[in-house]
Amino acid sequence: MPAITDPARVRVVADVGGTNTRIALFDEARAEFRALTHYLNRDFDRLEDIFRRWLGGLDEPPPEKCCIAVAAPPSADLVVMSNRDWSFSCREFAAELGFAQLRRLNDFEANAYALPHLLDDERLLLCEGRPDTGTGRLATVGPGTGLGGACLDLHDGNARSFACEPGHMSLGPGNPLELEVFRRLLTLHNNIYAELLVSGPGLARLYHAIADVRGEATTSLEPADISRRAVAGEDSLCVLALQTFCALLGSVCGDFLLANGAYRGLYIAGGIVPRMTDFLAASDFRRRMVEKGAMKQTLSGTPVYVITTGQPGLIGAAHVPL
Repeated sequence: MPAITDPARVRVVADVGGTNTRIALFDEARAEFRALTHYLNRDFDRLEDIFRRWLGGLDEPPPEKCCIAVAAPPSADLVVMSNRDWSFSCREFAAELGFAQLRRLNDFEANAYALPHLLDDERLLLCEGRPDTGTGRLATVGPGTGLGGACLDLHDGNARSFACEPGHMSLGPGNPLELEVFRRLLTLHNNIYAELLVSGPGLARLYHAIADVRGEATTSLEPADISRRAVAGEDSLCVLALQTFCALLGSVCGDFLLANGAYRGLYIAGGIVPRMTDFLAASDFRRRMVEKGAMKQTLSGTPVYVITTGQPGLIGAAHVPL
């Protein structure tokens, strides 16, 4: 391995989700990752145990700096994960593992910090917009197990991300079918909020609710199966469910951009959309995103990208200021 010319410019970066943890070294001088390792969280009792395993396998001295992107709400010190029964104190974590500097980010904050650093083959232009001015606010939204989001302010070469919760915004119907779906779901839920329908589990809810509206039978399908059948055109009910999902995603994204003034660009993250980009582009997504009354022209100028790299959290953790 080539000698490290400036150890102070190397940091540990990690992307910690409910199921997987990825850890790597990021060398700022070379703009490269190394020692990238993937772990299944179920094999460990604590996040600290994963880090100890990884640090023990390094063939170079461990850096004193670390940045962790973790699927948990923002907090001062105590981190309580959303989809894993793990919690830890950042202060105690740093002391136990020997980090002099530790920064912890919400996973979508990290996704937002990654946006200016994505290469052309790490993003796909879905909808064109006005030319990039180099300043302003970017947004990222990602349907997966839930629906996360964040924004990134860019001014004078400085970047600042802040986490948001678009998944818990209220959601309204946009056509007669959606109105009937919402009526049925309101008998089961007190409120129709975004991630109830715009998420992996939400796609399954749409599939069954639309079948109920149309009086059709359903089978027990996972969200990935519904999406796959729809993209392949194998099942008309799956097609309609995914079309409705795309339209509602457009409505959510338009509202999110308006609420945050993020008109420079929208980046869609998460594990669902990259598998269905052609389907999304042909759907009502764009129309529903921009049909917001007097703000239609403003939103029409906002380009939309799909993040295609599998590790935006690591890229963000590598570039966030410590």
